[in-house]
Amino acid sequence: MKFRRLGPERVDTVPIMSLVRRAVPEDAGEVLRLRQVMIDSLGAPGDAPPDASAWQAESLPTVRGRLADTDGTFAAFVVDDPDRPGTLAALVVGTVEYRIGRAGNPHGRVGHVFSVATDPGTRRRGYARACMEALLDWFRERGAAQVDLNASAEAEPLYAALGFVRKPDPSMRLQL
Repeated sequence: MKFRRLGPERVDTVPIMSLVRRAVPEDAGEVLRLRQVMIDSLGAPGDAPPDASAWQAESLPTVRGRLADTDGTFAAFVVDDPDRPGTLAALVVGTVEYRIGRAGNPHGRVGHVFSVATDPGTRRRGYARACMEALLDWFRERGAAQVDLNASAEAEPLYAALGFVRKPDPSMRLQL
């Protein structure tokens, strides 16, 4: 059982998994803040991050609506920052998508993980892993036969420890 680290010698007796909860509409601002933390971590060295306030203000109502729909195909799991009330320490977001079935996934349900982020002040406490485990359980409950994600080099060890493997990626993108 994993426990939350409180300092070099002290460990909280609260299991980390019990700290994970499903995000609610009131978390939308913090969800967007942590999404920007993730976006910033992927930037090339020397890139100046754009002002996030404009896109976040425009996105806020949509994120609130998606978080309110607990029966849909979108879920976010979070851990509250134990030292800063009203602030999230970690976030994991995913969707279940339908694709026409195939061998190994005849029902075509695929989980997709994105916006995995931990606040820089709360890293290395197991929060992202606990959120990922909750999201993977959510995918299983919805019948997803596989889960896809894009991994940064920094996060790849976490995903590998959870059983993810690299795949040749022929992905392409068109910006509309």
